Amino acid sequence: MAKKPKSDPNYKIIAENRRARYDYSIVDDLECGIILSGSEVKSMRENNTNIAESYAAVEDGELWLVNSYIAPYERAMFGHEERRRRKLLVSKKELSRLWNETQRKGMTLVPLVMYFNHKGIAKIKIGIAKGKKNHDKRETEAKRDWGRQKQRLLKQG
Repeated sequence: MAKKPKSDPNYKIIAENRRARYDYSIVDDLECGIILSGSEVKSMRENNTNIAESYAAVEDGELWLVNSYIAPYERAMFGHEERRRRKLLVSKKELSRLWNETQRKGMTLVPLVMYFNHKGIAKIKIGIAKGKKNHDKRETEAKRDWGRQKQRLLKQG
């Protein structure tokens, strides 16, 4: 999870895929840049973004963000397509590593969080993930519930 530095006015989380950590076991994560148009950036500044249903894919030697939603910016002269494929920027070495990881059985690329970094540049954190089965999800939920119950018991005395 991307954490906000206390003294950084430019850092801002735009969209977060909270369900990703429940549905997937995150093995590794990677920060990527995004190629955007001007109206997309302005819409993102107003928090009109959703990455919950999106995924990343390596196609033809390039990394793409598929099915992410950026609402149209109302005051834009030239609008943008809401659910278009957006190119992600990574180095060739990272791209080849991502391609090798996704070729393994059950591995996928899941967007975790989209944010503006301390320089005000839009970034996205992509997780290399393996899908969880139902029993794994129940186990994760039981651990979380036990942690909450433990905190309650410690507070009570």
